[in-house]
Amino acid sequence: MTLHELNHLPKEQLQEQLFRCCGSTTWVNKMLPYFPADDMVEILEDAEEQWWQCSEADWLEAFTHHPKIGDVESLKKKFAATATWASGEQSGAAMASQQTLEALAKGNDDYANRFGYIFIVCATGKSADEMLQLLLQRLPNEPADEIQIAADEQNKITKLRLEKLLS
Repeated sequence: MTLHELNHLPKEQLQEQLFRCCGSTTWVNKMLPYFPADDMVEILEDAEEQWWQCSEADWLEAFTHHPKIGDVESLKKKFAATATWASGEQSGAAMASQQTLEALAKGNDDYANRFGYIFIVCATGKSADEMLQLLLQRLPNEPADEIQIAADEQNKITKLRLEKLLS
């Protein structure tokens, strides 16, 4: 899709495309006034600014629109609209050993039990072992610190997806 095409979508279709980039309803609605946009740099700056104006509840909503790292079945079923992007983002998990996948599954469960949401990481360019290391490093974090880290990771994912949308 080109920027020109995105700028001229009806509101409902624009919302749908933005929602593919970030699963926060509030963020999507905050982004609508910024269209039509002049260029990609402007969109990325507005996206980040609006993301940090969202509440923790908005962040948590966005997190629910991601499959667990390495969870291929979840990716296929629940996230069909973003499955192509998410599978590319998580391609490092596709080549992981069974041991690493099992450790990721356990780590994901431990993380969800500790923080109440799934482990969010901008997985692009990371191997499964790297993602596992990040998960294990972040598990001891205090909840107030971890939500900020997870929100920052979501911000990175959103910006990458906006770039993919307009590539």
